[in-house]
Amino acid sequence: MRMRKLPWAEEFLAEAEVVVKKPQDNAGKWKQLLACETLHVEVGTGKGDYWIQMAQQYADEGWIGIEKNSSVAALAVRKYTKLENPGKNMLYIQNDAESIQSWFAEGEIDVLHLNFSDPWPKKRAHKKRLSNRKFIEQYAHILNENGEIQMKTDNSSLFEYSLLEFQNAGWFLWDVSVDFRRCEHAEDVITEYEHRFMEKGQPIYRAVWKKKMKENA
Repeated sequence: MRMRKLPWAEEFLAEAEVVVKKPQDNAGKWKQLLACETLHVEVGTGKGDYWIQMAQQYADEGWIGIEKNSSVAALAVRKYTKLENPGKNMLYIQNDAESIQSWFAEGEIDVLHLNFSDPWPKKRAHKKRLSNRKFIEQYAHILNENGEIQMKTDNSSLFEYSLLEFQNAGWFLWDVSVDFRRCEHAEDVITEYEHRFMEKGQPIYRAVWKKKMKENA
């Protein structure tokens, strides 16, 4: 079910200081802007709970949220503006991640997060999945040599598809779980959205990939 367009969203986003209007101008400068040594990027923030809560939990690390739907992005940014002490370690990009490689310099990102991405269930739409090969190729460029991708989803079909896409692209599966929340993970916040699945007894699938290490010359 698609969210109804909010008439105030685009004007609100245009005026919000946390929203970067020309992200390509900051390529290679994000860590300097956020005064951090570790840079996280969440692609597809939804309503922003993970982006906000993780940035608060890890205040010494930089957090950039990306969302292409302007109405959904506006809700995320509005939550940010209502914080008593909004973090200076946070920025936001409202745009389609198909251009993500142009926004970051080579090797600039440390951790890239894919949380409950749109599963695009119809086969003809699989190319829109954020774990499709065309996106993975861009992630490889902007992640540093030790960088990683962390993915969570409630959708088993998307999870299986993603495991194969990353494997076929030559990535190393560092960690995997077909029921991530069966154990406590204080290092990873549980958003209201994720909690709904947990209440229904649905498993949360999670995987972490790293770039495949180069063989010694």
